[in-house]
Amino acid sequence: MTGPEPLRGRWEAFDRIALADGSIPWMHGFTGAACAIPADATSPRVEVLVTGRDADNRSLIGRGVLDLDHPTRRLEVEEQPVLGLGDLGAFDENGVSYPCVVTASGETRLYYTGWMPTVLTPFQNHIGLARLGEAGRFERVSRAPILERTDADYLSMGSCFVRAEADRWLMWYTTFRGWGHSADEPKHRYVIKLATSDDGLRWVRDDIVCIDAQELGEHSISRPSVIVRSGAYHMWYCTRGDRYRIGYAVSFDGAAWTRCDDLFCLGPRQEWDAAEQCYPHVFERGEDLWMLYCGNSYGRDGLGLARFVPSG
Repeated sequence: MTGPEPLRGRWEAFDRIALADGSIPWMHGFTGAACAIPADATSPRVEVLVTGRDADNRSLIGRGVLDLDHPTRRLEVEEQPVLGLGDLGAFDENGVSYPCVVTASGETRLYYTGWMPTVLTPFQNHIGLARLGEAGRFERVSRAPILERTDADYLSMGSCFVRAEADRWLMWYTTFRGWGHSADEPKHRYVIKLATSDDGLRWVRDDIVCIDAQELGEHSISRPSVIVRSGAYHMWYCTRGDRYRIGYAVSFDGAAWTRCDDLFCLGPRQEWDAAEQCYPHVFERGEDLWMLYCGNSYGRDGLGLARFVPSG
């Protein structure tokens, strides 16, 4: 049996669509990881959740509107965030980021990553869940993370992507394998694993590693984004060695993946994303594929938009 057929083509990059300039408090610095909210495929206007950082360098999640008929226009960003900091001492007391929105079971859910500072390591991450409320803001389902620590996942758990299918929910999530002990070691190491659920609330984890570091110098894999097309799962993700870059993989079942990083091409590069391209989020509008991604230094230099152009 042959493997799944990867998508072949290139990603046509437009100019950046957002840049933090200090004018909006929740996006004072950095335009970090973003996601599109599923909407009517006939409308060119797409709501986007995007991570910003306030003047104290704490991540918050806000909302903007993107016009795909005019992909070079700047994102129209709201003044107030849609999800703020958690309670003092909670897992998300110092930031919320990496949004992933799923509309299913009659509601819109936001899966996100919470941040809290620690003593011997720089930070700790865990995954939280909120629901869209009547006022247009997201309300936490729980003040605690939705994934508990286990012996296999005993450190941080970071960015995730959740997909609701007819008979199951799938979550691809980042989990930490260790922290560096010396200056010549990577600061941290993490991989992408798979969890499953009947309702998107209670998750089963069987320690299935989907994307692991494989190249010399590569130590961290994160920020998965998954679609299903032509009978196969397609994932874009962030790989980290000396610098961030975007990778690509395919799978028949969502568990066993084949990396095809060499097939990923995004350009032309500009000054704002010349050094790094990271934190991809791929979404569909009809038959078209679009990607939100961040530029240099975790998105310090802006948020970009690209459209997939198939080859042949």
